[in-house]
Amino acid sequence: MGNTIEAIHLLEDKLESLLSNYEFLKNENEILLQNTSKLQHQLKEREQLLAVQKKEYELLKVAKTIDGSGTNTRDTKLKINTLIREIDKCIIQLHK
Repeated sequence: MGNTIEAIHLLEDKLESLLSNYEFLKNENEILLQNTSKLQHQLKEREQLLAVQKKEYELLKVAKTIDGSGTNTRDTKLKINTLIREIDKCIIQLHK
C-alpha cells in the first residue's frame, strides 16, 4: 500500500513538473512567434526600401548619362528605348 501511495505522489510530482515545463515552453513559443513576426515585418520594410533605392539608383544612372557623363550612354539609350516601347504599348491599349 505504501508503494502505491509513493508511486501516485511521484506521478503527481512528475505531472506537475511536465505541466510547468509545458506552460513555460508555451509562453516561450509565443514570445518567439512574436519576435519572428516583427523580424518578418522589418525584413519586408527593408526589402521595399531596397527596391525603392534600386529604382532611384537606376534613375540616377540614366540622369547622369543624359547629363553627359558619357559612362553608360549605351545603357541609357537601351533604357530610353524600353521606356518608349512601354509608352507605345500603353497608348495602343488606351486606343482599344
